[in-house]
Amino acid sequence: MPTPAGDARITWHRAASASASASASASGARAVLAVSHGAGGGIEARDLRALAAALPPLGVDVALVEQPWRVAGKKVAPAPKTLDTGWRALWPALEKPGLPVVAGGRSAGARVACRTARELGASAVLALSFPLHPPGRPERSRAEELLDAGLPTLVVQGDRDPFGRPEEFPELPVGMELVGIPHGDHGFAVPKRADIGQEEALALITGAVADWLARLPG
Repeated sequence: MPTPAGDARITWHRAASASASASASASGARAVLAVSHGAGGGIEARDLRALAAALPPLGVDVALVEQPWRVAGKKVAPAPKTLDTGWRALWPALEKPGLPVVAGGRSAGARVACRTARELGASAVLALSFPLHPPGRPERSRAEELLDAGLPTLVVQGDRDPFGRPEEFPELPVGMELVGIPHGDHGFAVPKRADIGQEEALALITGAVADWLARLPG
């Protein structure tokens, strides 16, 4: 779909159908989760794929959003302002009458969701691998961006994430939760020597998100 930043793409995984191209009228969803990718990859990220598979059977429509720079085949993400512009423009396509829409993303996509969710009328924010700071630069904290989301927020963070481990986050206010994924890096990959496997780590992510979504108010 067109945006001022270029053409974006939305891939739907519907609650009522296994088809990503199912029409909106076919959905039996109770909520919509719209999630975008980070600056170093696309919607093929393992956590986004896992959510798209796990949540529709639980009554959640999952919209995987590809930002215009990614659709255009570019290797480097544009400035945050441009990312926000693309997200704002496609938001109306994510809204469904009577359904709460949760704004989410991984890494840079999580930052976009935090910056724009309240103004767009999102019901909550899902932040996967929130980049709390650049690797090795904890003094350059982006905590304020997260805390300013102003909505119920779930942060899912790998224990080995160089962009911010769970213990590096500030105390979160009421309405914000943080779940750590054992041995997970920024992409939630776990080493072979870990005491949990990759599928188990992904199940922890999808389980935490599903439980949080179920607890969100109407």
